[in-house]
Amino acid sequence: MATARKAEARRPEARTNPEPAPGTAPQPRLARARARSPRTAPALPLTFESYVRARGAGLLRTARSLTPNPYDAEDLLQTALAKTFSAWERIEDHGAVDGYVRRALVNTRTSQWRKRRVDEYSCAELPEPEPLPATDPAEAQAMRDAMWHAVLRLPARQRAMVTLRYYEDLSEAQTAEVLGVSVGTVKSAVSRALAKLREDRELVLLR
Repeated sequence: MATARKAEARRPEARTNPEPAPGTAPQPRLARARARSPRTAPALPLTFESYVRARGAGLLRTARSLTPNPYDAEDLLQTALAKTFSAWERIEDHGAVDGYVRRALVNTRTSQWRKRRVDEYSCAELPEPEPLPATDPAEAQAMRDAMWHAVLRLPARQRAMVTLRYYEDLSEAQTAEVLGVSVGTVKSAVSRALAKLREDRELVLLR
C-alpha cells in the first residue's frame, strides 16, 4: 500500500495543453487562446472626438473628391463635422455616423448641382475594370497615386460618385441616396467617369 501511494504521488498531472504531434508546427499560446474564445467586434467610437480621430482621414478624402482644392476640402469637412457635432446627441446609432457626415458633405457642396437639370441616360452594367498586372509594392503605390490624381481631374459630379463607389465602397443605391439622385444617374455618370480614366494620359503612360 505504501508503494502504491508513493507511485500515485509521483504520477504527473494531466497537461491541459498537450504538445503538438511530431512534424506539426507548434501553435502559439495566443492563437490557442483566441481559438477558445469567440472573437468580438471592435467597439465603436463613443465620443465625437474619438470618431473624428478614427475617421478623419477617410472623410477628408471624401471632401477632396468634392473639391480638388485642399483648403476648400478642409473647410467643407469642418462644416460637415460642425453639423454632425450639433446632432451628435440625437444620433442613436453611431455606426451610421459616416452616412450622416457624407450627406452633410455632399449637401453642403452640391447645392449648385441641384439647380441644374441632371440628364439621365440608361446604360448597361458598369464594365469590369481591366486587371492590373502583378507589380512590386512601389509600382503599385505609384499606380494608386496616379489613379487618385486622375480621379481628382474628373468633373466634380463624377469625382464624387467615383469616390463614393470605389474609395468609400458604397453601392450604387447608397451613392444615389447620399447624392440625392437616381441609381440611373449614378450608373451613367460613373460609366462616363471610368471611360475618362481609361483614356487619362498619365494612367496610359503607367500601363
